[in-house]
Amino acid sequence: MGTVAALCRYPVKSMLGESLLSAAVTHAGLAGDRTYAVLDDTGAIGSVKHPRKWGQLLQCRGRSTDDGAVEVELPDGVSLPVGDPELDVRLSKLLGRQVFVSAGAPADSTLERAVPPYEGGVPDVVRATARVDGTGEEITVGNVAAGTFFDFGRVHLVTTSALAGLRARYPDSDFDPRRFRPNLVVDTGGGQDFVEDTWVDQRVRVGEALLRVVVPTPRCVVPTLGHDELAADPGVMRAIAREHRIPVFGLGRLACLGVYLDVLEPGTVRLGDTIVRQDGP
Repeated sequence: MGTVAALCRYPVKSMLGESLLSAAVTHAGLAGDRTYAVLDDTGAIGSVKHPRKWGQLLQCRGRSTDDGAVEVELPDGVSLPVGDPELDVRLSKLLGRQVFVSAGAPADSTLERAVPPYEGGVPDVVRATARVDGTGEEITVGNVAAGTFFDFGRVHLVTTSALAGLRARYPDSDFDPRRFRPNLVVDTGGGQDFVEDTWVDQRVRVGEALLRVVVPTPRCVVPTLGHDELAADPGVMRAIAREHRIPVFGLGRLACLGVYLDVLEPGTVRLGDTIVRQDGP
């Protein structure tokens, strides 16, 4: 099926993350992934899915330290540990309102998403609930997966064949995998475009971990934003919406790239590990 070409985690939701040589995969996903998030006093969880409100988070980088703690590198290059009050002060200044880093999502917390203009960017039933907020952005409001800061699946995977197919059709756009914030980038060689679609409902062994492919990943505005040295590219999602709108649960045909997976058996995954289909119960 392929080999692990990149292994990534994002200690603070919606901030830049870190590349790894190996990672412990638990039932909750990669150890240390989306452990923290930035919240504001309204209970909104910081997500660059609403870029007018939270876009500056992509100027920051979360990383794990040797002792297992998490620190945040701010746009000016200063790094501060999570739990340092100065970090909350600086993030509040960056975002222009009072925010704080949290290890847990309150029961009434919300996740806001900008509504993209292209078809397939959001389910029609959700689009019907959209409203314009104080930033002037049309948004929808939902929640994260219970007890986590994940939007849905515990592990997110993209394949090189899907990205290569899009590059071939749209050479003027930048389909760097980092735009899609995956945990695993799988090198599928010369495999068919969007080969990962055929893995849905399959069990796959990645290194020591056993996972189940749950559903294709609906995409939002995030891949169009600037990531580190990658410039903003609004054409990325328009291309995906044209090429790969597929049914997702009962939500209609959505613009998708990659797949979400659940963890059946924990284990260590390393760069270069193979991913193979696991037959049987």
